[in-house]
Amino acid sequence: MKWVYIVAGIVFYIKMLFLSNPAPSLPYSIVDVVVKDTGVSNVVSGIIFRNRLYDTIFEVIVFTIAIMGANFLLANERPSSQVHQFTDQSSMILARLGATIAALVGIELAIRGHLSPGGGFAAGVAGGTAIGLIAMTSSPEWMQRIYQQWHTATWEKVSVVVFILLAVMTLAGIELPHGELGALFSGGIIPILNILVAIKVALGSWAVVLIFIRYRGLL
Repeated sequence: MKWVYIVAGIVFYIKMLFLSNPAPSLPYSIVDVVVKDTGVSNVVSGIIFRNRLYDTIFEVIVFTIAIMGANFLLANERPSSQVHQFTDQSSMILARLGATIAALVGIELAIRGHLSPGGGFAAGVAGGTAIGLIAMTSSPEWMQRIYQQWHTATWEKVSVVVFILLAVMTLAGIELPHGELGALFSGGIIPILNILVAIKVALGSWAVVLIFIRYRGLL
């Protein structure tokens, strides 16, 4: 039986190496169809937030569950007694400069993600990176106090709920006007979904950073 598997594997790799998969000749461009259907220049954003919106909903839900799981699994552990952070001036300046740049990039990707490469997930990662860099140069108590003062956990949950509601409306066929292709206010509801995902990912990253710093120290 082992030889059957080996022969099957060899045949499979030969097929991949020497037999081509010709692309079907279509009377239209798939990219042009997606642009027309979504009203956005960034076809990737159009696919994620319209053609694959059902999958994107569950991606957001999975990310939310992952944050809740990290909090649940570490809840019974003893918080780290001491957190070592950057103390030299040059490292602090570089980290905060990097945080500022990452935050500005995140805002740009969230607002214009439907027009150029980027989008909600990339914007959220940039925002989470900015928060992580700030955490390396600030006290955990200050980060936790700001997190609670601005009710960040509540805003994170609100962004998820609003995203799901708007996504369900879109799947039901209720859409906003697409507007002029290439304009900032175009693409119907896609820019709003982009911003909501960016908020969710950035605030969720903030929660994860606080959790791991509290129980594992500075990573």
